[in-house]
Parts: sequence; C-alpha cells; structure tokens
Amino acid sequence: MSDDVLISFEDVHKTFGTQKVLDGMTLEVRRGETLVVIGRSGCGKSVMLKCLLGLIRPDAGRILVEGRDVVSLPEEEMVGVRARFGMVFQGAALFDSLTVEENVGFALRRLGRPEDEIARIVDERLRQVGLPGSGPKKPSELSGGMKKRVGLARALAMAPEVVLYDEPTTGLDPIMSDAINELIIATREQLGVTAIVVTHDMVSAYKVGHRVAMLHEGKVRAVGTPADIQSSPDEAVQQFIHGRAAGPIDIGVEAVR
Repeated sequence: MSDDVLISFEDVHKTFGTQKVLDGMTLEVRRGETLVVIGRSGCGKSVMLKCLLGLIRPDAGRILVEGRDVVSLPEEEMVGVRARFGMVFQGAALFDSLTVEENVGFALRRLGRPEDEIARIVDERLRQVGLPGSGPKKPSELSGGMKKRVGLARALAMAPEVVLYDEPTTGLDPIMSDAINELIIATREQLGVTAIVVTHDMVSAYKVGHRVAMLHEGKVRAVGTPADIQSSPDEAVQQFIHGRAAGPIDIGVEAVR
C-alpha cells in the first residue's frame, strides 16, 4: 500500500440472503482526491460506504485505512476510526425537532465541548456552506438544497479527514445541483479533505471527481479519470453513463388493445 493511498478495499464480499452485492470488490482511494463511485441501483455503492464505516461487516476481504484493517476491529476501536469520517446523507438526515445550529453542533455537544467553542465552529461551518445566520431555523423552513448544505456543515463540524457523500444532488434542480458540486469542490480545496462521492448524476461525477469508479455485478468494472470513463470501450460503462436500457422493453401493448 503506497503512501498516497489512504483507503483500500481488497477483495471485499458481501451477500444478503441470496443476493450477492459485493463480489470481490477491490478499489483504492488516494489521499486528497475526490473519488466518485457510480453504478446501477443496488450495485453496492452505499453498502461499500457502510462497510467502510463498520456499520456492516463484509463476509470476506479487507478494508484498510492507512494500512490498518478496520474489518476485524472491535466496536470500541471503530468509534475512533469513524471520527475520521464525515457523512453527508442522501436525504440530509437532519433532526426535525432541532434547529439548524443544534443539528450542526450535535456531535460536538455529545462530546462535551464548551458552548462557546461549539458556537464558533457552527458559525464557521454555516458560513462555509453559504448559510450564515440560519442557525435558529428548523429543517422544515429549509429547501432541499439548504438541507444538503446543513448536512455538509454538520459533517464538517468534526473536522473529518474524509467526507463521504451519498447521492448529494438527488432531488435537486440543475442549478442547485451545480451549487452542491461547487461546494464539494470548495470543501476539498479549502480543507484538503479526501472525499468519496456516490452518485447517479454523471454531470456531477465529471465535475467533482478526480477519478470515477464504476461498480458492476459486485466488482469495480472500470476506474479512471472522467475522460477515461467517457471514452471507455466497455459497453456496460457506455450503457450506464449514457443512460441506455439494455434493449427494448415489452410493455404489453398488444395485450391492452
């Protein structure tokens, strides 16, 4: 494992019942890069993130964080590993009963940080995501894009080394999606974090990613720069990035005539 590799998935397998989700997935994440992971629904993208955080244990394989295999770590040691990661959830996953300020400072309060320190960090992070002065608001008062920004502010409050984004532009209009993309880029440039972005949004993938990896049938089918993926000769890759169905679909027109 070279010094520039921060995270390494090595021959990772995960099956749920009879469904094989990860089938020997191998992938490296380089320090300081934004790696975008694409693939069809159910291909294992979110499962990969959950395995990395120890929320799901793979059936086989290793997941190394700076050379340390986290798969075999007991739960009490995984707490320390998770502290290095910030997670931005698909639906923002804000607590509806809490204000924006309370959401962003939630983990800091759980750790017993002084209130003046929490206030400073919350203010700094909300300004960073373009939401200064929004602390007193409740999530119900926010648009979808604003909720995503608050989710990012909460993830950044703990000063993570790695930020994990799960479908960060889902449900947003093109303009707000681009604003989120710009925020992902700015976060990387200003804070130097490593990022893994799981997405179906190819516009976003090409814009924010240093590299793009495609999961297909439980394995990494292709990985490379956005230009490499766009020019890939692999038909499965081309089919996905251009959104083409495998073939004509019989909708039973004759049966309903």
